[in-house]
Amino acid sequence: MAIPSFNTLTVSPIPALSDEINQIRLDTAKIVGEYIIPNEDKLSDPDQRPQLVEELREYVKDADLWAPHLPKEYGGMGIGFLGHAYMNEILAWSPHSNYIFGVQAPTSGNQSVLIKYGTEEQKKKFLEPTIRGEQTSCFSMTEPDNPGSDPRSLQTTAVKDGDEWVINGRKWFTSNGDAAAWALVMCRTEEGDGSGGVNEKMTQIIVPTDTPGFTIERAVPVWGHSGGSHCEITYKDVGVPLENQVGSRGSGHQAAQDRLGAGRVYHCMNCVGQMWRAFDLMVKRATERQVHGGLLQDKQFVQGFIAESYMDIQASRLMTINCAEVIDSGNDPRTEISAIKVFVPNALHRVVDRAIQVHGAMGVSGDTPLAGMYQGARTLRIADGPDEVHQILIAKNVLKHYHEGYTWDFGVL
Repeated sequence: MAIPSFNTLTVSPIPALSDEINQIRLDTAKIVGEYIIPNEDKLSDPDQRPQLVEELREYVKDADLWAPHLPKEYGGMGIGFLGHAYMNEILAWSPHSNYIFGVQAPTSGNQSVLIKYGTEEQKKKFLEPTIRGEQTSCFSMTEPDNPGSDPRSLQTTAVKDGDEWVINGRKWFTSNGDAAAWALVMCRTEEGDGSGGVNEKMTQIIVPTDTPGFTIERAVPVWGHSGGSHCEITYKDVGVPLENQVGSRGSGHQAAQDRLGAGRVYHCMNCVGQMWRAFDLMVKRATERQVHGGLLQDKQFVQGFIAESYMDIQASRLMTINCAEVIDSGNDPRTEISAIKVFVPNALHRVVDRAIQVHGAMGVSGDTPLAGMYQGARTLRIADGPDEVHQILIAKNVLKHYHEGYTWDFGVL
């Protein structure tokens, strides 16, 4: 069976956006559509990937599209939060794009934390090598014995011992742990002083992965696939200098919320981009596939799939852009963040599911990107907070507003 071509990414300027952001979207779409998508088979081949990635990164840098999340003084694009969000929906057409454009999680999130909270020495020693591509990093927060939906329950401890923090605990789903030069570790540090709430007892500490006591126990199998990078790690009497503490003591929870809040918008714009590609694949398939005496496009079930997916994508996109605008305005975005975090991955799940159904057996094969999208959509309903936690937060915020004597104004940012 011939593998179909999926290079159908076309992007037009959005009237409400600035000329700069529109040009960034157009230039990003050109590289993703003309250079990355046609080479996805090679980029999935470990023998061909390294050289091709370097070649494609040169296209990106020549187009001034490198590292959209970083300020210009750190070698990035400096396009701001909304610009990056709009760019993400284009990058998401291919799972290889983010790495090629220099904005690969979790290192990108760690970079943002160090830019905001890190000392000049930390930036020079840990941040700058990742920007140059000499190192990667990992974010070590989730624990197997404590609910990830409640980060305040984390039990990994860091205790002062002379001029060191000594860390003990167990983490898992530390993505990129096997390749990272250093980990940003969420630790409980403030038990003894009796001040502050649980949130103020968390501190993030940089741990080089070659530090004695840092042990990768295994790569956690995900969806039945072993050999990935989601590592389970034990920290046994891991000693690092006190100056490896990021930000003030007790600021770890806020630093995590800073990265997760913006990250959820980026995740959701990624979802929109994946839905866009899945929709494109589905409609193209419907216009070409003959079944039971006619094209799939003429079957009412398939027409229903097209309409429902169109509505899911539009609703997801507008909700996410509205949330990004609330964040950019400086107003409290927590309700909007939780709303998109629940709605958009579920919409992605539905859109990809319909596309798989229209493709039949091909949809669950490796000949399309749909199977990977489907697994990613289901995973995202747990990652960065499960649906149920976000739904509870939405309800609490709305009820609080009403108890204060207000109604909810959906038109106000």
